[in-house]
Amino acid sequence: MKKVTTAGLIFISFSLLYGFVASLNCTSPTPKALFDAFETELFPRKLLRPVGNFTDVLNVSIELTIVGILGVNEKDQNLKIFIWQVLEWDIDGLSWDERECGTKRVSVPREKLWVPDIVINEFMDEDKSPKTPYVYLYNTGRVFDEKPIRVIATCKLVIYTFPFDVQNCSLTFEPYLHFAEDIEMNQRHSAAEILEESRAVLQTRGEWELVDIKQAQTTLEITEGSYSELKFFIILRRRPILYVVNLLIPSCFLITLDLFSFLLPPHSVDRSAFKMTLILGYTVFLLIMNDLLPVTGNTTPLINVLFSISLALMVASLLETVFITNIQFSANKYRKVPHWISVLVLRYLAVVVCLPQEKMSNRITVSIHQPAREISPSIISLRDSQCVSGDTPHEKPPRDPVLDELRKLSRDLVAIRLQIDQHFHGSNTSAEWQMIGLVIDRLLFGLYIVFITVCFITIVAIWIFSNLHIT
Repeated sequence: MKKVTTAGLIFISFSLLYGFVASLNCTSPTPKALFDAFETELFPRKLLRPVGNFTDVLNVSIELTIVGILGVNEKDQNLKIFIWQVLEWDIDGLSWDERECGTKRVSVPREKLWVPDIVINEFMDEDKSPKTPYVYLYNTGRVFDEKPIRVIATCKLVIYTFPFDVQNCSLTFEPYLHFAEDIEMNQRHSAAEILEESRAVLQTRGEWELVDIKQAQTTLEITEGSYSELKFFIILRRRPILYVVNLLIPSCFLITLDLFSFLLPPHSVDRSAFKMTLILGYTVFLLIMNDLLPVTGNTTPLINVLFSISLALMVASLLETVFITNIQFSANKYRKVPHWISVLVLRYLAVVVCLPQEKMSNRITVSIHQPAREISPSIISLRDSQCVSGDTPHEKPPRDPVLDELRKLSRDLVAIRLQIDQHFHGSNTSAEWQMIGLVIDRLLFGLYIVFITVCFITIVAIWIFSNLHIT
């Protein structure tokens, strides 16, 4: 009898050394009997890693499901999401008979078991999600730990292509203390299955949409050792419709108005006033919509560059209008046009801007009919003297006050006519300057169209290429 007892003790000792705990024996299929067995064989060993030997590696499987996308903060460079985290591991040597103990699965308090210290490296705030105090324990020794986590994780946000940006944020799960020879991270499901499940249960469908989920198993090497890691890459795309309607379309309308304002006469004061009103309205529009633009110090969004270019073009068009208006109104005060400017602008640039040859004169012809025969005052004086003196022209005729007034009136009318002709016809110098103003105005109008077209095509191409490159 002693030999059998000794052999039994030796067998039990080997079983305890080989396995973490022995198979549980329940006196009855009741919760009390199973709990008593846990109190005897399982709960006292919660301080130790549940492996048979210290050199054994504990495999921890992890799975996550994205339940909600709470938002992305461009200024703080973080991502807010709500996930369900599922951890699974085995307690070495633990098992019980389902019929003997009455169940194959039971919930036990988390603090009664050893739980792996899995953390998210990118976590940057306190987890305020509801706490779950229980885990599931199966009769095979499998532990199933599921809990919700409100993740506020750091993420390097690239908003260069805002509002058509795609963000790629990572969540790295690894043990906080245990090295890779103690705990090894494994994936439970594939990335495609996680993506499909996340899309099925995703609750928040606001500004961001879930595009894809990728995962990779890596190892972090440090001086003391290495850590087993499991990375999940969460790819999000912003829904741009809000920003297109509120930012891009109004900006394009204002740019179009400024473009068509070139059709107004350049010498009209209303043209410059209209452009100033557009600049003022565009500035107020940007101030009102400033809250919709992302704020970050890393990169400048492309849409901010677009708005800056648009405002710069409006200011440049206003300066061009001031320049042309000054030429049109002050042409008669300038000196003669230099020969090289006249040749360059009136001969070559006029052809480039398709200004017809007959329009290369800005003079207005006003015809004031002169009498068929102009009579000089000397002739009038001679005839009058002959009429008064008769045949004695050598005698000095008496002066007639009416005739003197007529002579003065004739001189005044001639002077007035010359001034009117000079005013309407203008000098050759003023006409050339005015024509140069028209040619430059049309040339800058063409350059304005080309520059706007190139800028918009370039920006749209960058947006499309960046999205294709990221996705």
